[in-house]
Amino acid sequence: MSRVPTVGQSGAVTVELTHPVSRRMLGTETLLVLGLSLGQSAIYAVVSIIAKLTADGPLSKQTASLNTSASARPWLDLTYQLLGIVFALLPVLLAVHLLSRDPGDPARTLGLDARRPGQDVARGAGLAALIGLPGLALFWVAAHLGLNATLVPASLPDVWWAVPVLILAAVQNAVLEEVIVVGYLVTRLRQLQWRLAAIIAASALLRGSYHLYQGFGAFVGNAVMGVVFSLFYLRTRRVMPLVIAHTLLDVFAFVGYALLPREWFDWL
Repeated sequence: MSRVPTVGQSGAVTVELTHPVSRRMLGTETLLVLGLSLGQSAIYAVVSIIAKLTADGPLSKQTASLNTSASARPWLDLTYQLLGIVFALLPVLLAVHLLSRDPGDPARTLGLDARRPGQDVARGAGLAALIGLPGLALFWVAAHLGLNATLVPASLPDVWWAVPVLILAAVQNAVLEEVIVVGYLVTRLRQLQWRLAAIIAASALLRGSYHLYQGFGAFVGNAVMGVVFSLFYLRTRRVMPLVIAHTLLDVFAFVGYALLPREWFDWL
């Protein structure tokens, strides 16, 4: 604890500069971080699915678009895309900064470092395969049951920077979601002494909730992914394989949709 002496009428006085973080402060901090990031996205997603359900026409006839153009002028569009990616990562920096108050290096606490590159890549690729193949089957079933909106993973114009921006967007999504929803949230909820089952459920339900704008199939699929990823993190204490897995899944979805024939994706 840091102290600094000051002088008053009755002599030297010691003023505390720091004090232990209470559970109430940790809880408030967690809500604020989520409110500035994916908790906010979850609320918007709930409003979006309500709007779709109450609109004219079934859910399956409506569209959920990702990675859309922000301007008809290509260079201005590129500027907006890059700014969106950069500012979307600020909550991650905030979460890591707040974790730096805890003992130890926050990057090591989260397992967000380059100590085990080969192992992280192998585990990430394995997780991507484990999640991706059943996920495609679930999307197909949900689409045929009318439980999802029509998904458009990428709708950028045909410009030279489209694929690099889609790859950056995939990395941004992966870093934001895995650091906040798994690494940071699981760490804080454990410090708040939540039960493991409640921690896993909270992380998984949050992940599913901010995908609700895509439909109920997306909610279920992402919630299951959240359970798998939370269990993996609790076992390994490494978020880097999760970032790699998520990046691979999103690159496949975004870049594949942009480059491959559109009729291949009619089932979405």
